[in-house]
Amino acid sequence: MGTNTDQAPDSNSDSNQRWRGLKPAAKAALELRDYSAASPAEQLATTGLEVGRLISGRKELEAADAWIPGVEIVPRTIYQQRHRGFFGEFARQEQGIVGDLGLWPRQWATARMFAGTAKGFHIHPPAIPEGEQPEVWFRKLFIDEPDNVALRPYEREQWDVMFFIQGMIELLLVDEREGLPRRVMRFVIFGDDLPGPNNAGVVIPAGVAHALHCTGSDDCIMVYGTSTVFDPLAEGRIASDVETKHLPDDWRAFMSGGGNA
Repeated sequence: MGTNTDQAPDSNSDSNQRWRGLKPAAKAALELRDYSAASPAEQLATTGLEVGRLISGRKELEAADAWIPGVEIVPRTIYQQRHRGFFGEFARQEQGIVGDLGLWPRQWATARMFAGTAKGFHIHPPAIPEGEQPEVWFRKLFIDEPDNVALRPYEREQWDVMFFIQGMIELLLVDEREGLPRRVMRFVIFGDDLPGPNNAGVVIPAGVAHALHCTGSDDCIMVYGTSTVFDPLAEGRIASDVETKHLPDDWRAFMSGGGNA
C-alpha cells in the first residue's frame, strides 16, 4: 500500500504536455498521489491497515511507537455453519485478553450503520484521582505499570469494547490524553459475514477519540459494551460534522467552479 499523500503535479514541460487537454482551473486543482512505499507504522497513522496486520505486527508497531497505550485488539475466529450462517465468540468473562484486562462491560448494545455512513469522533472523559496530575497518572497506568490493570478505574470512566457481525468498518483512533504522545491508529475490521484474519474486537480507553466509517457496500452491524452505563454528559463530540454533511466542502467547491471558472 502506498502513502496517501497527494501533491500538485510539477510544472516541467513533460507534466504540462501530459495535462494540456484540461482547462486551466482543473489543472490548477489537480493533485497526484504519492505511491511510494510507506512503513506499517506510517500507514497505521495515515492511510490505514487491515486489522489482521495489526495483530500479526503488533510488536513491530509498538517498537515504532505507533500503538496507542491501552488499546487492545482481540482476534476472533468465525466458524461458518453450512446452510445456516456463521458463529463467532468475542469474549468470556475472566478469560482471554478481556479477562486479562479485568474489564467486563456493565452495558451491552448494538448499532447499525447504513453503508457509506460514518459516526464522527467522540470521546469519553478519563477519571483522574483527587490530587493526581493527569500526565503523571496516565504515565503510571500505561507506561510505568501497564500490566497492573487493577489500577484502572473502569467503574468511573467509560471504556468501549466492540466487534462487528456484518460489514466492513474503518476505525480511527486518536490519543488525546494529557502527557501521552498524540498517536493515530487507522484500521479496517471485517464483520463476521467476511470471515478471515481481519475479524477482531477492539478495546478503547477513555480519553481516546474514536470515529467509525462503514466502508463497504453492506450495512455495518456493531455489538459494543461499555465499562459504565450510558451517560450523555460523558459523550464528548469532536469533528462530528460528517454525520450531517452530504458532500465534502472541497467537492462542492470543485463542482461549483471554486471561483476559478
